[in-house]
Amino acid sequence: MNAYSFVKELHSGFRYIVFVLVLIAIIQSLLGWLGKKPYTELNRKINLFALISAHTQLLIGIVLYFLSPLVQFSGDTMKNATTRYFTVEHWVMMIIAIVLITVGHSKSKKIVLPEAKHKTIAIFYIIALLVIVGAIIAGHLPVFGSL
Repeated sequence: MNAYSFVKELHSGFRYIVFVLVLIAIIQSLLGWLGKKPYTELNRKINLFALISAHTQLLIGIVLYFLSPLVQFSGDTMKNATTRYFTVEHWVMMIIAIVLITVGHSKSKKIVLPEAKHKTIAIFYIIALLVIVGAIIAGHLPVFGSL
């Protein structure tokens, strides 16, 4: 197994950890927000672990990006749907999602009221999760030719 295959498998498997942690953070924040529950240390840790896992996945993805044989940096990159997706579209959407998670986490730390903390996490993490799912689905859609 070469470095590219190893990092690709790591990136592919680690996505499930990110997905589960972000989903748990969303569920517990919705329960806290709608149930008017206090913001606990467990809430903070789940939100933080979701943030850390997303950033770790980004770092693994950056390594994968530069090891990938798909990334050619040539004039033909944008003409091929697969190379364009992995060279531009996928990582841009994932960075947007990670920025949303980071901003949501940072904003929630500055808020005093527990309901508002839960609400902030819920909103930002849900939008981030939608971007992540959209990016993954976009990578699996058939190409409808050039428009």
